[in-house]
Order: sequence, then C-alpha cells, then structure tokens
Amino acid sequence: MPSSLWQNSDFRRLWAAQTASQLGEHASLVVLPLLAVLTLDVGAGELGVLRATGQAPMLLALVAGVWVDRLRTRTVMVLADLGRASALVVVAFAAVTLPLLLAVAFVIGALSVLFDVAYQASLVRLVRRDQLIRGNSALEGTRSAAQMAGPALGGLPFAAPVAAALFAVSSGFLARIRHRETVPPHRPGSGLGVRFVARDPLLRTIGLASAAFQFFLAATMTAYLLFLPRELHLSGATIGLILAATGPGALIGSLLAARLNGGRVLIVAALLGDGTFLVVPALQPGSPFTIAALVAVNLVFGAFGQLVNVLVMAIRQSATPDAMQGRVAATITFAGMGMTPFGSLLGGYLAGAWDLRTGMLVTAAGMLLSPLLMAFSPLRLLQDKS
Repeated sequence: MPSSLWQNSDFRRLWAAQTASQLGEHASLVVLPLLAVLTLDVGAGELGVLRATGQAPMLLALVAGVWVDRLRTRTVMVLADLGRASALVVVAFAAVTLPLLLAVAFVIGALSVLFDVAYQASLVRLVRRDQLIRGNSALEGTRSAAQMAGPALGGLPFAAPVAAALFAVSSGFLARIRHRETVPPHRPGSGLGVRFVARDPLLRTIGLASAAFQFFLAATMTAYLLFLPRELHLSGATIGLILAATGPGALIGSLLAARLNGGRVLIVAALLGDGTFLVVPALQPGSPFTIAALVAVNLVFGAFGQLVNVLVMAIRQSATPDAMQGRVAATITFAGMGMTPFGSLLGGYLAGAWDLRTGMLVTAAGMLLSPLLMAFSPLRLLQDKS
C-alpha cells in the first residue's frame, strides 16, 4: 500500500467518485422539495411527508450494512449510482406529480443509504488506519464541494438531468478502481453490529448523539425550507445560493479536521454548529442583512458540522474491526439517519400547527441535545492525537 495517501491511485478514484456522487445527491435533496413547493404548491404537511419518504430508507440501514460486509463495496457503489441516475432521468422527462416525487425520493434515499455505508467501509479497505483521519478529511472535503454547488444546482430548472449525469460520472470513476477487495469472512447478521455498538461506550454515545442531531436537524430543515420562501419571501434561486454557503463552511471544517481533534474540540464544534440555527427565527423579510445572516448561519453550520463529522467517523472506524465496518457504520447510520423521517414529520406538523417562527425556534433548540449528550460521555476524555 503506498506510503502517501495521495500516491494511492485507487483512493484518488474513490475521492473523485465521491465528489461527483455527493454533488448529485445534494442537488437532488434540494430539487425534489423545491419542485413540490414551487411547482405543485404543496402544504407543510405534504412537504414533511415528501422529506420523510426520502429519509425512510434510513430505517433499512442495518440490512445495508450486512450486504456491504458480504459484498465488494465497489459493486454496491456503482449500482447505487446508476440507480439514482435512472430515477432522476424519470423526474427530468416525466410530468411532475406528488406521487412521482414520493417514489423517486424513496428510491434515491434507499440507494444513498447503500452508497454511504459502502464508501465508509471502502475507505478502510483502501488505506492504512493511520491515514483514516486524512482520508476522511479528503472525502468529507468532497461533501463540502457538494454542499456548496449542489443546493445552488438544485434550485435551477435543469438540475435533475445534470444530477443524473453526475451519478453516472461517479460510477465511471468507481469502475476504474483496481484494488481487488477481500471480502471479510461471513459473520452473523445485523444484530451483531447493534450489540457491538451498544457495548462500546464511545460508539454508543456516537449513536445516541447522532440520533438526537439527525432527528432535530430533519425537523429544523423542514421548517427552514418553508420559512425561507413563505416567511422571508425568497426565490428558489436565492434559497439555493443560501444553502450553498454550507459548502465552503464544510470545506473549512474538513481542513480543520486534519489539524484539530480530541473530545473537547468535538463537543465545542457541535455546540457552535448546532446552535447557529437559533438566529434564523429572529430574521425579517426585505432586509439585506437577512440574506447575509442566512449565508453566515449556513457557513458556520457547515464548518463546525463538518469538523464533527470527520472526527466522529475517524473515531468510529478506529474502534471497529475490519470485518464489522459495514455493520457498525450501518448501525450508526440507522441510529441517526433512521430518525430523520420522524423529524421531518415533526417539522411539518409544527410548521402547520404553529407559526413558522415558533416552529423554527423549537426545532433549532432541540439540536443542542446532541452536544449535551457528548459532553456527559467518555468522548469528552479523548485526547488530541495530532
């Protein structure tokens, strides 16, 4: 295995594929809700259902982990990319209806679960363990680029076919990976991953904190996507550009993660990143300050959120045996992302039952539960390894 991370040609191909795939995924995460709001004029409850439908496949993450541990990760990722590309082609050329958007959201969500679990396991099979933080930092940097350009792309009329093309490009890079993976010996199914996480104090805390964060983030984002056009009267293109500010912030976070680590850094970053959305309910329409403040909120959230993401992923990978990587990744994904459908439904309910400002304030405050859980756990005792 090459001594330098970037001398590893297979890692470079994985990195390039991740860039294209994440760009397509983040574009699709915006284009489907915006089509529903701006083209079909759906209500808060219907938007919550649409977002929940796309997130519901996270509940299948445990099954995805078993598949990934039994198959070659490259095969899983290529098939996931091609499937998502096909689904977006349908959106691009068919008449847009809510049932169609629901079906496409579910398909893209299910295949994204497979891709995300597989790429995390793939990294461990391609690089040395002492390269995991740098490898995760680089891969999460691609997510930064996606968060920067993907939402802006998702706000444009031609987003669906371009996102489909990006998934196809990703599959092309993955197909060129030459490393012949050795599939770990077969072990029992998903229950083993759940038990492993439940018994490990660090992994158990990561799972609980992830569940709290993803639940309230999903609720917040559902209210947010309604708050921006209906309370602040912003256009789809403006919303896309505001959301895109998460990208450069995440790039900063990826760079910081290569230099900063340890439990205190993790907790402070989570507190600052999650707390920034408390600013949003105070903003008023028609003010130039409002757009600048929204850009700043997404920038700060992207930076500290990405720092947390890279550090947590490296902790999880280091604490997990090779043969369990897929199932442990899937268990953490299930614990966290499995809560997003319920969070989206809550956000849609609160936005409809209350006024949008109150809904935003309550859901944003709930995001602070995640750093609180980490602060009262063994994670706070982890030492800087730089």
